[in-house]
Amino acid sequence: MAELLNVEHVRRTFPRSGGEELLVLDDVNLNLKQGEIVGLLGRSGSGKSTLLRLIAGLSQPQGGHLSYMGAPIMGPCQGVAMVFQSFALFPWLTVLENVQLGLEALNLPPREMRERALAAIDLIGLDGYESAYPRELSGGMRQRVGFARAVVVHPNILLMDEPFSSLDVLTAENLRTDLLELWSNGKLPIKGIILVTHNIEEAVLMCDRVLLFSSNPGRVSSEIKIELPQPRERTSTLFEDYVDRIYVEMTARRVERMRQQQTQGSAIEMPLHHVSPNQISGLIEALAAPRYEGKADLPDIAYEQELEVDELFPVAEAMQLLRLADVEGGDIKLTHMGKRFADAELNERKEIFSRAIMSNVPLAAHIRKILDERASHSAPKTRFLDELEDHMAEDAAEETLKTVVSWARFSELFSYDDDAALFSLENPT
Repeated sequence: MAELLNVEHVRRTFPRSGGEELLVLDDVNLNLKQGEIVGLLGRSGSGKSTLLRLIAGLSQPQGGHLSYMGAPIMGPCQGVAMVFQSFALFPWLTVLENVQLGLEALNLPPREMRERALAAIDLIGLDGYESAYPRELSGGMRQRVGFARAVVVHPNILLMDEPFSSLDVLTAENLRTDLLELWSNGKLPIKGIILVTHNIEEAVLMCDRVLLFSSNPGRVSSEIKIELPQPRERTSTLFEDYVDRIYVEMTARRVERMRQQQTQGSAIEMPLHHVSPNQISGLIEALAAPRYEGKADLPDIAYEQELEVDELFPVAEAMQLLRLADVEGGDIKLTHMGKRFADAELNERKEIFSRAIMSNVPLAAHIRKILDERASHSAPKTRFLDELEDHMAEDAAEETLKTVVSWARFSELFSYDDDAALFSLENPT
């Protein structure tokens, strides 16, 4: 198969305050061949959308290079089109006018623009809505307009940045099915597709290859070929095996990274993704229910709770960090303390959570120690935020501190006044 795209050793950074740089992508390598759908799967912040912008020529890397059809990508590429997560339609333009926008840069005669736009609208299933405005359309129909606007230019490569994530489950499934049918039947004027997703089943359903992305910085950690004919049946054993394999690979890497962080000592700069105590409690209760009795396959619990990768993994990782559950080989299992938490009343849950934080979250123990030692039993937010920003980006420091505040409030370990930006022992247990 002819190679449409080649990405070699790409590196991308963004400036930070103080003259430093935040490394978002590092040594990223991938290719796209004619007739392929390649999926990029990973949690938010792993640089997948940034990579799409580089491929589209909307920004440039600080290292490595990208080539389209053998030529370096030096700016916006006419052979590449993108469908966004948001519908990105102009509300004052009709469906036809929104689709025609994609053709204006090609300087085509008005009649040809209209004919191609009408053909794209018909192809994508919106025939009859040419004169409608976006406000008159459902979310799924608005996203179809986005697809029509992308395919009307007859691109060789279609980039899709979570195009189904803002739609309800049934609408997303309908749109996926229609798109795959058009692709499989050769009706789309496209030679290759790159799909960014957080949905493992979506990746297995649609893609020929799935590239798993790690975070901080983003890079391709592994590649999985999906060797199943289209159309694919979600309930087949082979389909479920691929889903399980991806869960196992993703959890294995995350668990290993977490263990490395924990063995580095009581470093307070361990980044935390914001997960609320309610989310942790909810997953513990679901696992403790008779259906699972404390242990479940991650794909099963994700399906039952309607959770995607970006929703499930942070909660599972938080439970692992707090020693309330073990995550291994695509399974999650409640520990002894996790089972006690599930059976406990609210006050005992708070005590269990408090001990778990103090034992396993160095930042929380550090804050509590400072508050205990100070005569005023208080300290400003900047006292801890400045420490974190010495080791991580500003937004990551904010998220880490926000997470600790949420967990400490639930367990009544210490208090935080957001208006005064002040930590205290005002209402400790």
